[in-house]
Amino acid sequence: MKVLVFLGSVRDSTPPSPARLGERVARACVSYLEEHFSDLTVELIDPLHYPLETIFKPHFSYHQSKVPTGLDNLATKIAQADAYVMVSPEYNHSMSPALANLLNHFGASLFSYKPSAIVTYSAGQWGGARAAVNMRTFLAELGCLSVSAMIHIPKAQTVFQQDGDYLQDKEHWQDYLGRTFNQLWWWAAATKQQREAVDPRTLVKDLKRDPSQRNAPNTSSS
Repeated sequence: MKVLVFLGSVRDSTPPSPARLGERVARACVSYLEEHFSDLTVELIDPLHYPLETIFKPHFSYHQSKVPTGLDNLATKIAQADAYVMVSPEYNHSMSPALANLLNHFGASLFSYKPSAIVTYSAGQWGGARAAVNMRTFLAELGCLSVSAMIHIPKAQTVFQQDGDYLQDKEHWQDYLGRTFNQLWWWAAATKQQREAVDPRTLVKDLKRDPSQRNAPNTSSS
């Protein structure tokens, strides 16, 4: 199975310090998954490696022959993945604009019928927990419903080194991460098996023509 870990930050400067705090958290997630699940292939998706156009244009709006290479490569990776880990800081009690912008470039059909895990962090005491609330709704709309356990990491700069290794209390932090990632692994295995047994798109067709396909049937008043 394949898992993509999305880093939800493009900020690479200070202040505040340290720069790229989220990269530490994302690398810790990658390391945990690789260490504890031998049947997983894990890849870190850093939005700095996928520069986007200034004017918003999602992957599915391009003619197939004109899709930017980086965007098309990431679309393929999303489609081939079996689960996702979304790592985000908190901005105004909401998820990272950088993460939302990146994910919004791809149709829900690439993500759907697979699980996700929510990981939030902060340099302060709340660990980004409030951002996680609306991330559940966002990920549900993409079709990659989040597992019930979430990870919130306050003062992440005191927990992880730059490479994602631990600065303190490794055993307890790994137990904490394990609760969420064990759920993610279980759901990833279950949904992969069921997708292979029954193609979900034969039961629920993708809506690709226009937004009106989502409308309830018209009813005439009596």
